[in-house]
Amino acid sequence: MNFRIQPHWVMLFVLACAGCSSLKSPSPAPSSRPASNVFHVVKPGENLFRIGKAYDVSVEELAKANRLKDTRQIYVGQRILIPGASRQLPVDTIAPAEAAPVPRMPSPAEVNGELLLWPVSGTINSSYGPRGSSFHDGIDIAAPEGTPILAIERGEVIYSDQLRGYGNIVILRHQGGIVSVYAHNQVNLVREGQQVGKGEVIAKVGSTGRVTGPHLHLEIRKNNSAQDPLQYLPQLCCMQASDSVAPKD
Repeated sequence: MNFRIQPHWVMLFVLACAGCSSLKSPSPAPSSRPASNVFHVVKPGENLFRIGKAYDVSVEELAKANRLKDTRQIYVGQRILIPGASRQLPVDTIAPAEAAPVPRMPSPAEVNGELLLWPVSGTINSSYGPRGSSFHDGIDIAAPEGTPILAIERGEVIYSDQLRGYGNIVILRHQGGIVSVYAHNQVNLVREGQQVGKGEVIAKVGSTGRVTGPHLHLEIRKNNSAQDPLQYLPQLCCMQASDSVAPKD
């Protein structure tokens, strides 16, 4: 007896095979490339504390990542792995070498024969000096978001970018070895290499970085040593945290 294949059977077989092919596991997606490691090359005058401050990484984290038994024993030219960093940073520009002691009776100092300018109107809610187990290298001036930030003296922009912890930050270099730092800005309005005048708007108050509310973190350094900004700004009555300040000479 002759056996004839019915056309509809052929069609069912073709559809069944097509269904089987659709059940195959999809090709695995290519794995993402791991982030490249960032190493900081130690330069003269740098230590693990300054490097950690610039990259917002604790000394303990750096020691663990680099298997350092003695955190004081690092040398010029040594490559330090920075956990979580995305790029190399100019530590000497960002982090002061040391902090000056808190003066008992600060008296305003002059730069170029005159006092500096208060950068914003606001309230000092954190002063210079020891803060818990750390040291606060500047003062925090609370002000509304978007308040213009003024340059305290004419100078050159040597850094204008973002930093972990600091958020948007501008650093100016002035005559006489003076450097001023403006952090947590909503936006920076100047670029590196730009010359700015005293009182020129360089940024706006914000809450970027590690903060609890909008304010300006202001630092003043002399010869790369952190100073109490109240020694350089027009004197306030009693000069305590929570004093109100205005950007006047």
